[in-house]
Amino acid sequence: MTLKLLTIYIMGIFYAYVGITHFTEPKWFMQIMPPYLPYHLQLVYLSGFFEIVFGVMLFFSKYRYIAGWGLILLLIAVFPANIYLAQTNGDAMNISANLAWWRLPFQLVFISLAYWHTKS
Repeated sequence: MTLKLLTIYIMGIFYAYVGITHFTEPKWFMQIMPPYLPYHLQLVYLSGFFEIVFGVMLFFSKYRYIAGWGLILLLIAVFPANIYLAQTNGDAMNISANLAWWRLPFQLVFISLAYWHTKS
């Protein structure tokens, strides 16, 4: 199995799982919703829906291009929540300030992986 195929499976499972948890534990995700955004619960459900859809789409080469670009857009869309978590120094989710701030650059890693998967 190639590294690319391995990351496709890991990402697909990861995004689908995290997307499902948006529905089973929405309050956990609502903690990092920036106060300036309206409709917190609806946005948590919407982002979870797209995580599931794009995560599953990664498994099918026919849809991988769309899934990759969808994940890139989704990761950009949810970035304000990660910024808010960092601004609270992790207090919003009861995690350490270091972890909250270190999460930010990892978004670029996830975006890069998603972009890699848009390529054949």
